[in-house]
Amino acid sequence: MGEKLLGTGHPVYVIGEIGINHNGDVEIAKKLIDVAVEAGCDAVKFQKRTPEICVPMEQRSQIRQTPWGEMTYMEYKIRTEFGKDEYQQIALYCAEKGIDWFASPWDVPSVEFLENMNVLTHKVASASITDRELLRALAETRKPILLSTGMSTLEEIDAAVDILGTQNLVMMHATSTYPLPPEEANLRTIQTLRERYGVPVGYSGHERGLQISLAAVTLGAVTVERHITLDRTMWGSDHAASLEPSGLEHLVRDIRIIEKALGDGVKRVFPGEEAPRARLRRVTV
Repeated sequence: MGEKLLGTGHPVYVIGEIGINHNGDVEIAKKLIDVAVEAGCDAVKFQKRTPEICVPMEQRSQIRQTPWGEMTYMEYKIRTEFGKDEYQQIALYCAEKGIDWFASPWDVPSVEFLENMNVLTHKVASASITDRELLRALAETRKPILLSTGMSTLEEIDAAVDILGTQNLVMMHATSTYPLPPEEANLRTIQTLRERYGVPVGYSGHERGLQISLAAVTLGAVTVERHITLDRTMWGSDHAASLEPSGLEHLVRDIRIIEKALGDGVKRVFPGEEAPRARLRRVTV
């Protein structure tokens, strides 16, 4: 993934999912990038859509109450969608800050858009796993692909893998409930996916708190993605299930501690044990 390797034995690749939490404001996006950098994330992720393709016809004229006044859902989606100018600013800002960035494209023109921005990878959102036209376009990029598996059956995942292949694939275990209750996390699926597809498996979380994401790391997740926000009370659909700056900082800190604590599985006497071993150990016949 860029200059970093994902997989067993490598540091967990931590992604701050900005998504649409920028609310259409590039300055908020930059503040969220700062939050991710200060916490020690490896990357930030956005979402890229062509509203004219992605917004269902029956929803386009629905009226929404927004911070910018009353408008149709279509007008709202256009109002909050970043274009070339905003993403050029984001790309430059991330380069200056030394952090990777990429996005989830929700349609084929968005894949082309992101390819023109020279992103290092693409993420398939859980909602898009059955969009075969999109998957074929992503496969043609020959770039590493992160495949999120929320609200999907194994048969649907099988069909997606048939298109994407496994050579440059990282699967992301996810449950698409916002916010995620612990009883729906089903973290043992990380092992199921790893054994079934033979690819590295990460975790994309929508829960409140840190425990489930940290447990995913102990089960071998090679990457962890969490939505981030400046304030969970901000207007927007994803803020409530996002981590605020202090939560993200604690998540990355604890992931790095767990990485050290997991070790290599080789049983041996550690240097810190030598003194108590010499002082306390009894050998009897």
